[in-house]
Amino acid sequence: MPLEEILVQSEARMKKAIEALRREVQTVRTGRATPALVENLEVDAYGTPMPLLQLAAITTPEPRLIQVQPWDRSLIRAIEKAVMASDLGITPGNDGAVIRLPIPMLTEERRRDLVKLLHKKVEEGRVEIRTLRRHAHDEMRKKEKDAGVSADEFKRLEKRLQDLTDRYVAQVDEVGEAKEKEILQV
Repeated sequence: MPLEEILVQSEARMKKAIEALRREVQTVRTGRATPALVENLEVDAYGTPMPLLQLAAITTPEPRLIQVQPWDRSLIRAIEKAVMASDLGITPGNDGAVIRLPIPMLTEERRRDLVKLLHKKVEEGRVEIRTLRRHAHDEMRKKEKDAGVSADEFKRLEKRLQDLTDRYVAQVDEVGEAKEKEILQV
């Protein structure tokens, strides 16, 4: 049945939206060092912007330190510049071969700012899920007449779509709450 297929496709898209949100939320800084904080920073290398992950090895030798070892030493200045331009609030230091990014303790004010940023990202995740629902619903409406589906069957499918949406919005909220707890943990 084509309308059932739309529900299956919508669920797959919603799963991808949740995974994208999880990756996005990982970039929000907590008090702990994690490579996810910097791996997607855009570095101007060789005349083109590239993610840091493609230019260097990123490790966390200590809980409050990120170490970036560029594969090409001539990129050290460009990487430092990208870190300084980011909103991470981290001052890089280098010894000519390795860039060290010490993660400072978060102040209460910075924690509140990060929570606001997190809430914005979580709301974007909710909006994405709702947008996917709307697209699926519109597609179901278009195919309703072609599929020869009864009004009762269509209502049942609409309810399943709404239940699916509610379940994924709840997952978005869970991801946000877990990260908020992590940010506020001292």
